[in-house]
Amino acid sequence: MQSRITIPAALLSAAIVASGASASSHREAPFITHAPKVDGSDFYMFRSYGNESDATVTLIANYLPLQDAYGGPNYFDLDTSAVYEIHIDNNGDAVEDITFQFAFDDVVQDLMVPVNGEMVSVPLKNIGAIGPQADGTSNVYVRQTYTVTRIAGERRSGNTSSVTNAANGSASFMKPLDNIGNKSITDYPAYAADHVYAVTIPGCASQGKVFAGQRKEGFAVNLGEVFDLVNTNPVGPRDAEANVIADKNVTSLALQIPIACLTSGSEPVIGAWTTASLPQARILNPSPTADAFIGGSTGKPAAIQGGAFTQVSRLGMPLVNEVVIGLKDKDRFNASHPSGDGQFATYVTNPALPELLEALFGVTAPNVFPRNDLVQVFLTGVPGLTQPANVTASEMLRLNTTVAVTPTASQSNLGVLAGDNAGFPNGRRPGDDVVDIALRAAMGVLLGSNPDAGDNTLPYTDGAIVSATDFDEAFPYLKAPIAGSPN
Repeated sequence: MQSRITIPAALLSAAIVASGASASSHREAPFITHAPKVDGSDFYMFRSYGNESDATVTLIANYLPLQDAYGGPNYFDLDTSAVYEIHIDNNGDAVEDITFQFAFDDVVQDLMVPVNGEMVSVPLKNIGAIGPQADGTSNVYVRQTYTVTRIAGERRSGNTSSVTNAANGSASFMKPLDNIGNKSITDYPAYAADHVYAVTIPGCASQGKVFAGQRKEGFAVNLGEVFDLVNTNPVGPRDAEANVIADKNVTSLALQIPIACLTSGSEPVIGAWTTASLPQARILNPSPTADAFIGGSTGKPAAIQGGAFTQVSRLGMPLVNEVVIGLKDKDRFNASHPSGDGQFATYVTNPALPELLEALFGVTAPNVFPRNDLVQVFLTGVPGLTQPANVTASEMLRLNTTVAVTPTASQSNLGVLAGDNAGFPNGRRPGDDVVDIALRAAMGVLLGSNPDAGDNTLPYTDGAIVSATDFDEAFPYLKAPIAGSPN
């Protein structure tokens, strides 16, 4: 069973709030920089809207951030030794009740070309056009398949069952290749769409959907300037700065699930978070052999991994582990479980970001401690909106599944702060500008007219903006990825 190291729920709340000046979770902890394939970067959870049924919830877990589209020849396959998980708490006790676990496998065929009478393996991932159908794999050297397992109860000891393809009953799904370029994949949107599967979910009367593959990065943040001592104007125009990650791709694991298959009893609020875990041990091989790569049973791979799965990434609310949590505790947070939140309450109740902004820009930070306004938003949920009836304080993204969806054209990217209760922090939609929302929360917007609230009504922003119209109106919502070779 996986070992868990607990971390602060209260700290989480602060992390989100105070991290309003940072990317959602990109390269945020020292250890995760050594394992980018399992770096969870963003998590979205919302009642489906647009062309999808609002009787469903869409969950999107993003991993492997900051992908340059031209990053061949291997591009950005996920780690076959890892498990990627989305956890659901549907009774407020800070323990997962349902987990959806993704696991990936490589499918290799040794593609060769004749050279001077010999057959020689090629150095590229493909040797011809691919798609637009998902079965166009004869020209592909390495591709990936995946399984999705539903776990009822504790993620390492609960009851497991397979999510299956509704069309043929198979428990194996194909992940599309990354967007190599327009010569290799002439119609990438159509090719990717052929990898969206209707699925049968155990214990669920209605079908859902699944997709796992590369998407255009949907997060917006003025990343470089924020980390350069907030080298920007935090009360300037909301669109005055560049979204520096607009030219990046990311890998999304997306599920669409009927609401009735996620909630429990009369409780409409669900909480969720994502993790990624790796085997505890790794032994590097100084002399790997080719037959191991192409599937030989006697070969020596580049590394052998084994032992119990150990959690190395955790993400619920955006912006938690990046700026607020102290550097020494970032790895610990990534290894933690919501049930252990609380160790680092000081990070939340006494957030550092407002003091930093006061020192750098002369604005007045709130002088109200402890910051219980932040605890409500990020640890317990907002009463009457996202707080379960029997809540245990813990950091996770919470969604009230009874709040009606807001049509795309009417969505406010400031979510609940602007009166759009279907938006963040009631879940998170792709078009919610969580950086600006969290930054304003950190600076005390929820304190109202408290005389010690400082300059809490200023329109704090990082200058990079996002909106619902930047995304598709159908599952999996995030746009098709940028092509590595656009011509």
